[in-house]
Amino acid sequence: MRRIVVILIGIVAVAQVATAQYNRDYFFYVGRQQMMQNDFREAIRTLNVLLRFDDKAYEGYFLRGIAKYNLDDLLGAEADFTEAIEHNPVFTTAYTYRAITRSRLGNYDDALNDFREAIELRPDLPSPYYSRAVTRLLNQQFEEAIDDFDNFIRYEKRVADAYINRGVCYLHLKDTVRAYADFEMGIRTNRESPNGYNRRGVLLMQQNRFSEAEQDFDMAVKCDSMLAMSYFNRALVYNETNRPMQSLADLDRVIKLDSTSSITYFKRAIIRTRIGDYNRALDDYNKVAEYSPDNVLVYYNRALLLQQLGEIERAKADYTKAIELYPDFANAYLGRSYLRYLLRDYKGARSDKQIGERKIAEYKARLSDTTYSIYADTTRRFDKLLSFDSKLAGASFERITSRRTTNEQMALLPLFKFTFTQDSTAQTATASKFHSQRAEDFIANIGNPLLAISCRESNIAPDSLVAMNRRLKSTVRTTANASFEDIFLLAISESLVKQYTNAINSYTSAIQASPTNPFVYLNRAATRAEMIDFISSIDNAYQRISIESDPARQLHNRSTRNYNYDEAIEDLTKAIKLHPGFAYAYYNRANLLALSGKLPEAFDDYTKAIELNENFAEAYYNRGLIQIFMKDTRKGCLDISKAGELGIEESYDVLKRYATH
Repeated sequence: MRRIVVILIGIVAVAQVATAQYNRDYFFYVGRQQMMQNDFREAIRTLNVLLRFDDKAYEGYFLRGIAKYNLDDLLGAEADFTEAIEHNPVFTTAYTYRAITRSRLGNYDDALNDFREAIELRPDLPSPYYSRAVTRLLNQQFEEAIDDFDNFIRYEKRVADAYINRGVCYLHLKDTVRAYADFEMGIRTNRESPNGYNRRGVLLMQQNRFSEAEQDFDMAVKCDSMLAMSYFNRALVYNETNRPMQSLADLDRVIKLDSTSSITYFKRAIIRTRIGDYNRALDDYNKVAEYSPDNVLVYYNRALLLQQLGEIERAKADYTKAIELYPDFANAYLGRSYLRYLLRDYKGARSDKQIGERKIAEYKARLSDTTYSIYADTTRRFDKLLSFDSKLAGASFERITSRRTTNEQMALLPLFKFTFTQDSTAQTATASKFHSQRAEDFIANIGNPLLAISCRESNIAPDSLVAMNRRLKSTVRTTANASFEDIFLLAISESLVKQYTNAINSYTSAIQASPTNPFVYLNRAATRAEMIDFISSIDNAYQRISIESDPARQLHNRSTRNYNYDEAIEDLTKAIKLHPGFAYAYYNRANLLALSGKLPEAFDDYTKAIELNENFAEAYYNRGLIQIFMKDTRKGCLDISKAGELGIEESYDVLKRYATH
């Protein structure tokens, strides 16, 4: 499905901004202009203002839905198009765009219902026919899709993709003559587009007309030298015509354009193995295993290669992995049997050989002819196991909880605490900050203009923080009975210069001076958590947990040292008892529960934080991440969509990763 192209017809007249505080048309106009400049995130912020003042402005929901769609926030887009329709039940374009969104989400039935509504409202509009045709194509309703493409072409005869997609439908119906004719018509309609050449070239390649196919792929490359598909297709032709070096050159180009293309690494590994370039072939198989860890063939093929290289133990491990993924993989048992025999594990070798031969015999018995497959598909999982969907490859809970991960977009947003900052107005990503009169009174009583609640790193220069720490330390040491305020400020400065032990001791002294103050417990908890992260990093004891493993072992250290957040969690529990309405305390405790692998408990605390502050963007974001890793991707993405709407920039990187395409 093609991305929605924002086409807004007509110019909205901008009314004069007089004395009124709110001008609906102005915000609508600005939001639309930002979208036309592809500044979708700013457009969402602008439209939020519009909808805050007028929650029935259906055009605002519609535009915000388009912005979210273009940021791959499909669930958020669907929700906004739904709001637009609720406020204007005859909004034809909203039905069309919601249908397109639902189609990308794989919800074809509801998408088709929306297209029907749009067409019934405006049967003279061509675009719903085209979009419904594509949805029907994706839903494998090929004859119905052809009817819709026919209707679209009656109105629009110069759209090349309509002919090309209709040709794909004919191809699925085994009508290669009409498919070829439509691909040719698509090329004649737009000779500058690579799509028609690629489609016709693939058909020619399937008919073993390699020379003609190569010419089409050459033209596709000329039309768009940045389209990876054209190079990949041409590489297949080169391979079929025994030109491995040219094939490898094109596959190299594909990987330059898309460094995570599992199928390209896989194909390149096969060719490199064939020409004897074993070490680089092994590198390619390793990449496939990284990006598509559930692909059974990568382990089987890599085992064969490792076997050739004499790495018997590693080869056996790969056969074992292939068997774990696909227990009916007969040849994997036979391959492992041979290796176990070499390793003098005769009992294991016999067992594997018997299992492999039995599975082949069972499969042969079910066939009417004498042929058989080495991949006995008794579990109906084989197609999935051969797929190269790398979207979620390598996902693990470590990657969202580690604050030092290389993929910062997948990290939990950090803890809130009282800290020193020169930008006290930007405490959270939300437009409307959480209000706690008790916290505001506390900051006012401390009397330090740099004090604020924030989850961000301090923007005060390190040398200034060190100087501040020295002054505060001198004040506390030279005063017989140092005040609670001075001790608390000293503790903050010690934490900021990473003197964690001193900071914890100072917070403890502050608690002794004011045992019912919840904010000291909040900060001591944050410092204890920071100290754990710091120690674990220098001890090289990173959290090693995948979502399938035992969450309780997340903080397991390879050495004898163990780390846990129990004391920090106790501090936050105390803070909550002293101030039950303090949203940041629930949020912080949720973070530490998540880091401890207690995901359901973390979810409950994030939910409580959101109940206390309905605009708590960071809580929506983190709750969304843990829902994704509790396998509730849809609800997780809805939370992350809300976080993006409230200003969390990282949200759209996550949504791109987890959106259903």
